[in-house]
Amino acid sequence: VLKLFKLLHRTRQEVFKNDTRALEAARQKINEEFKNNQDEKSEEKINELLKIASDVEVILRTSVIQAVHTDSDKI
Repeated sequence: VLKLFKLLHRTRQEVFKNDTRALEAARQKINEEFKNNQDEKSEEKINELLKIASDVEVILRTSVIQAVHTDSDKI
């Protein structure tokens, strides 16, 4: 669980580099989700939550792009 938590935060830092607002929002959401489920005892539910977190990490890494304005009409 801790390994996945750290992986999500590392991925967040790479994906949202130089975007402080997105970095902070992602940090809060990751922390909130893990905190809300920290007392979960059911092994089945824990495995389901870990699968969801793993899927989120893959989606962040593969589907999120950052755009930067290089000119008034170019991104």
